[in-house]
Amino acid sequence: MKTLLTLAFLLCSFIATAQQAELQALLKRENVTGLQLIYTKKSETKQYSIGLRQAGTAQDMTATTTMQAASLGKVVLAYTALRLHDQGRFDLDKPLLTYAPYPRVADEPRAAKITARMVLGHTTGLPNWADYPLAESWKNSKLTLKFAPDSCWSYSGEGYVWLQRTLEHITGKTLDQLAQQEVFGPLKMPHSSFTWQARFDQNAAFGHDKAGKPTDIKRFPAPNGGFSLLTTAADYSRFVRALMSGQGLKPATAKLLTTAANPATRCTTPLTPTDANIAWAWGLGLATTSHGPAQWHWGDNGDFRGFFMTFPETKETLLLLTNSANGLKLVDEVLRLFVGPGQYQAMQWLAEEN
Repeated sequence: MKTLLTLAFLLCSFIATAQQAELQALLKRENVTGLQLIYTKKSETKQYSIGLRQAGTAQDMTATTTMQAASLGKVVLAYTALRLHDQGRFDLDKPLLTYAPYPRVADEPRAAKITARMVLGHTTGLPNWADYPLAESWKNSKLTLKFAPDSCWSYSGEGYVWLQRTLEHITGKTLDQLAQQEVFGPLKMPHSSFTWQARFDQNAAFGHDKAGKPTDIKRFPAPNGGFSLLTTAADYSRFVRALMSGQGLKPATAKLLTTAANPATRCTTPLTPTDANIAWAWGLGLATTSHGPAQWHWGDNGDFRGFFMTFPETKETLLLLTNSANGLKLVDEVLRLFVGPGQYQAMQWLAEEN
């Protein structure tokens, strides 16, 4: 028995070393500066921190390096909304304007129809951003619908910000306070915040453009559910596992995370036919893959890109965070390396979206 255990340990060590070497080669090939990755299957966890947090330095990427999660923060906001729904404080199908006015849509009569379900499923008809969202002018920019509410799928950060403002009005708390109460605290995510913390200065990653040159560190002064989440793979992986299992939600609400809210029919003229392999649930994507049904989402702040996919039937999760504009180029190869060869659909669909 002792010999078998020793052999099993050596085999696992060999596989981990081989995977690390392949990841390092992949980062070099795709010009990705640094990576945090966590793969889980049932009780098994594999964790890697590879590369640098700033190119041209000796600053290694570590498991506690602060990373921008970009649009992966939208999923945290969606989960927070579902938690408040379970508490009876928020109706997912009640128009947002019945909770509080939103001056940015005051000149848009069709906005009266928009609900949280439409926000979570990206069918509000709102643009992604009306203006550069870090500009002072963005805060008071007017919102005009590009499409009729609930008619088709069009990705919108603006919708998520409106949902954020609604939840903040209902609860009297900021998004950071809500996330700490509903997500970061219960799931033990001590390195996560929607705003910059002074403690992040010690070990924060720089972003990098497609040429691999460092960009500045954006110290987000205010929470934005669309893009400002700062976290680590270790923290966010706990959240991903909670999504997969429905932890913290009532059973009927948890089912919304694996049930299509809409078929993700893109808003084009004419409408792009629905991809039979992709749909959109209440805050994240669904994919029919060769490995079984999956949940997924991506993050893209330009110089930081990330991705996760879960496989509820096999209880597997894969999360990667990168400090590189080239980070999403890794996804298909990383899925092959950890989950196995197959068709995972999401990146092909996302390529068509972009």
